[in-house]
Amino acid sequence: MAKAITAKIATAKVITALEAKLEQIEAVYANQEKLQADFERSYKEWEKNLTKFALDHISKATNFRTNYRKWNDTLNIDFDIDTKGTDFPKQPEKDFVVMSSHEYNDTKEEITNAVSILKMTDEPYVNASTVKSIARYL
Repeated sequence: MAKAITAKIATAKVITALEAKLEQIEAVYANQEKLQADFERSYKEWEKNLTKFALDHISKATNFRTNYRKWNDTLNIDFDIDTKGTDFPKQPEKDFVVMSSHEYNDTKEEITNAVSILKMTDEPYVNASTVKSIARYL
């Protein structure tokens, strides 16, 4: 069983940390549309690079599978290419978290309420139950 952590945390430090977290969340939320658009643009570019890679390495392809659909005159061809030791394009990764509007509003409200309550207290230290309830934001 884990031992309980006992620490006295100054109310002013907790308020400062919560306000900093609130600013960070607001900045990320305001910027997430641009970040998502940039990611989608780089993902589409990666898909184009995959096509170019496949065509450049078609001579190394194995395990061909074909599917002709007569009803709409289309041909689907699948094949495998071993990418070890090649210049395979690196897939873009999201380095941000997309936060929905309701999640953003709830989080912002909880942090704002916690800061408001802590600013009204005369206690020099935050009690353990309060720290436990706001720990995920610190």
